[in-house]
Amino acid sequence: MNVDELVRDALREQAGDQLPLPAGFADRVLAVRRRRRTRRIAAVAAATAAVVAVAVAVPMLDSGKKDVRPSGVVDRKEVNAHPDQSPPRDLISAGGTTLAAYYVQQTAKETKDTAVSRRTYYLLNPKTGKYEKTTKWSWVAVAPGSATAAVLERDLPASRIGLLDLASGEVKRWIKLDHGVGGLAFSRDGRKLVATTYRDNPDALSRTQGSKDWSPDMESSRSGFYVLDVASGKGPWTEVKIKSDPNDPTGGSFLNSRQDFALTDDHRHVWAGNPMGSIGKQFWDFTGKEVSAPAGDKYLEWFVDAGKSPNGKLVAGDFAGEGWKTASWLVDALTGEKTKVRGQQLLAWVGNDKLIAWDIDKNVKNEFHNRLVLVTIGSNKEVPLSGFRQGNDADAGRWEPVFAQP
Repeated sequence: MNVDELVRDALREQAGDQLPLPAGFADRVLAVRRRRRTRRIAAVAAATAAVVAVAVAVPMLDSGKKDVRPSGVVDRKEVNAHPDQSPPRDLISAGGTTLAAYYVQQTAKETKDTAVSRRTYYLLNPKTGKYEKTTKWSWVAVAPGSATAAVLERDLPASRIGLLDLASGEVKRWIKLDHGVGGLAFSRDGRKLVATTYRDNPDALSRTQGSKDWSPDMESSRSGFYVLDVASGKGPWTEVKIKSDPNDPTGGSFLNSRQDFALTDDHRHVWAGNPMGSIGKQFWDFTGKEVSAPAGDKYLEWFVDAGKSPNGKLVAGDFAGEGWKTASWLVDALTGEKTKVRGQQLLAWVGNDKLIAWDIDKNVKNEFHNRLVLVTIGSNKEVPLSGFRQGNDADAGRWEPVFAQP
């Protein structure tokens, strides 16, 4: 299969008393925000029932969305769950939304006072339905359909992007670039790829003399972005200059060391979080000119992975306190009106009325002891999809999901 066939195939298959963001958000969430986290879930009953589970495939309620495209290894009307597996070994999916990969992030020491945060990925093989370990890549973004991934080699910033066939594990084509890339994100339809460029490694860590703790750089080296056509691999680079924080006497910026760009659903703008900015995010046109938030994008939260629903009507929001056991906000994309849905953190949409989320068990006191669940808008029920992660607030050893839409 050549790369054009691969791409076409992929396209066809297409906050007060609140809970803290989990440690897996460390490469995206402002360090200050993390240090200030004091949000905790109130403790309940002490005993926790053991999870007894096998691989299950249960029918989904009809989301009302008709789609005649093939869905690869996933039956669009089924939930593939493994509540006895953490981290998962076998395919997890719901209605075509697939756990296409996950990674474990660890600190790799380079010198006495420097290190880098490295990811070990486990990629879903669409043929076997198994997750396979790889240490080749520093960054993996999976295209809709879960057949193709865009990858960056181990050392960042990278000078090329690979288009990886997930079934064979082979890179079918390399896209060479003039500016070093540190992050990747596909458009919702999979036809475009946004590559965020950096002058230095955005995952570099350091520690001050006498300290045992590693911290990311407080000054971002982000330089701009490419918006690439996946089929041709072509697209211009756009420079985006970083504004200094006027309240920082050292001239530091508003941004995390890693603050990647993404494409808006209308494919007309790119956007990224600005944790200290007036609305928490910024938008640009493709020339690099900053613009106001487009209609329907005003309520996006850069640290909430689920983003907008497929029909664009709802935006997945932050933790909303205790609704059932936990709850998160759903925001009307146009009016800002909020409603609650069950779930600790919203990770990916399944149609327009369901989401995959992290959540804790009703009898668990530790909010970091969570698992993947399927939740439905307007319902207090949830379907477990994975086993529980270890209940600690450390990056090392905690697996983080990478989802792909159908």
